[in-house]
Amino acid sequence: MSIHPSASRITFAALAAKKAAGEKIVMVTAYDYPGAQIVEAAGSDVVLVGDSAAMTVLGYDSTVPVTVDEMIMLTAAVRRGLHAPLLVADLPFGSYEASDEIAIATAQRFIKETGADAVKVERGGTTVDRARALVAAGIPVIGHVGLAPQTASSLGGYRAQGRTADSASRVIDDALALQDAGCALLVIEAVPAAVTSALMGHMEIPVIGIGAGADADGQVLVFHDLLGIYDGGAARFVKRYADLRGAMVSGVAEYASEVRSGAYPAAEHTYGMPADEAERLATRFAGRGRVGGVRSVG
Repeated sequence: MSIHPSASRITFAALAAKKAAGEKIVMVTAYDYPGAQIVEAAGSDVVLVGDSAAMTVLGYDSTVPVTVDEMIMLTAAVRRGLHAPLLVADLPFGSYEASDEIAIATAQRFIKETGADAVKVERGGTTVDRARALVAAGIPVIGHVGLAPQTASSLGGYRAQGRTADSASRVIDDALALQDAGCALLVIEAVPAAVTSALMGHMEIPVIGIGAGADADGQVLVFHDLLGIYDGGAARFVKRYADLRGAMVSGVAEYASEVRSGAYPAAEHTYGMPADEAERLATRFAGRGRVGGVRSVG
């Protein structure tokens, strides 16, 4: 399936309508032009250029090292591959926390330089103030609660959050605060399904879950995880829908084998020359040493 260029762009109003109608929202990450084309052709409503790119694409050991410039490059590439889906860009760690002014300046770069429709910020606390300032500056914002990968070390590592009533209450309070700050969408990650269930009755904006149960308004997974491309440990909530890494390794290994055996390139992979041109070429270089293997179409 492919999306015709005249397909209408998905808006926040359209996502709100899906929530009101009980229609699930599909979000997938993408990090480059071909990935963007794939997730659009598959019918994704929202595409997130997550800072998970730090690990899945750039080879860092966490999301923390990725820079604004790296994220802008990736987001711009995804934008060129999309038409209809809503495009969201993660603001990377250290690019928005210090002040409202820094947050606005960073977010404006993403909107202006990449064509992103919105930016995403993590956690509650002071991030709520940043979100409110961004909304006031006219920048659509996505909130993110539960497991916040940018500050996972302070949460005890990459582990589920909200597993006690007190910690679950903090997750819910953060979600409500981000909604009150004007966020247009919320991502909730790695919390017990009961936490999401308790939250949903209080949320007017769409909620996208990742490892947060089935009661959210939609789901998001990392492109490389769901397709089995990333050679890293997968979280409990990840479902593999394909094993593309295995297929990729097999394909490249077969290519390498054929190169070494001489089976590739075969005649059908080789350009030819008219017989008379091949003869002229051989004659021209006859005095300079042997020219062998000149192939003709005759």
